[in-house]
Amino acid sequence: MHSALWWRDFEFQDGVVTVKKTGARLPLKLGLIGEVLSWFPFYFIVEGWRIKSALRTDGPKIWFAPDRPRPWYLIWSVLHAAGARIARQPSEADAVFVFDDSTTCQPCHVPPGARVINRDCQSIEKSHVAQVFEQSFGYSLSVDPTTWTGAMVEKSELNGAHDGRVIQGPIEAARPGRVYQRVIDNTVPGGMVEDLRCATMDGHIPLVIRKRRKLATRFSNSNDEIECAETNDVFTAREREQLAAFTRAMGLDWGGLDVLRNRDDGRLYVVDVNKTDMGPPVAMQLDDKIKVTRRLAAAFLEFLGHPKPEPIKQVS
Repeated sequence: MHSALWWRDFEFQDGVVTVKKTGARLPLKLGLIGEVLSWFPFYFIVEGWRIKSALRTDGPKIWFAPDRPRPWYLIWSVLHAAGARIARQPSEADAVFVFDDSTTCQPCHVPPGARVINRDCQSIEKSHVAQVFEQSFGYSLSVDPTTWTGAMVEKSELNGAHDGRVIQGPIEAARPGRVYQRVIDNTVPGGMVEDLRCATMDGHIPLVIRKRRKLATRFSNSNDEIECAETNDVFTAREREQLAAFTRAMGLDWGGLDVLRNRDDGRLYVVDVNKTDMGPPVAMQLDDKIKVTRRLAAAFLEFLGHPKPEPIKQVS
């Protein structure tokens, strides 16, 4: 998938869009079409950043392997907002970004001595995420469905499935390819549930995006409300340390965390890890998308240890 023709990543048949890489199937409904149309203004703005980045000689160059990020991935917009470029070959890159949307992946070949991003993040299976979470935070997200009494969440191991459901335990046996977890009470006023999406770079979280949706659609990928917040206003110093330790244990140099805060006791739970996270969220206002992307671009340059590129001089 190193072709720039990103629309070839999809197959359209019988009213269903299939993502070739992951096999995810999306019914072609009005809601999906509306989200795509609302995304295009931001896409064209980032295309303008990309063209300007191509004119630079001072921006960092990143080689992506095995895949090139498509426009709906957060790194694509952050990369171009930072004045960076996708390297034409690994040997000229300032860093190699292991970019693979698969739930599990094998180590890929990189040039000797190259700086590599996400080299060690080889599994984001939900069971692995839960295991690392328990090691980092000291309490468990997972439950044994054959002995757990009461409500629990059943969902797929796979990345981006969004197929969670609440069931009652105990059950006779766990289903293959499924994980079972506590039901976290992340409700907020207004009949909403709130997810805390945290972009992270080397354990640092530049900002937090509060994503809210109706309780009835808590496991969907569509949001009803989006709000940006400063990290220090959302997490305590101790929580920031725990989240940083978690990302290091996951081998996640760049990515996104989905964090829930339990209303009952205030504890945090990391329920998902995204090494190829999408964004900014479609429901976010255009001006906020631009602000968030520029904030993350500045943090990305700092993460790379690269100075901010000089503005392009106008040719008279």
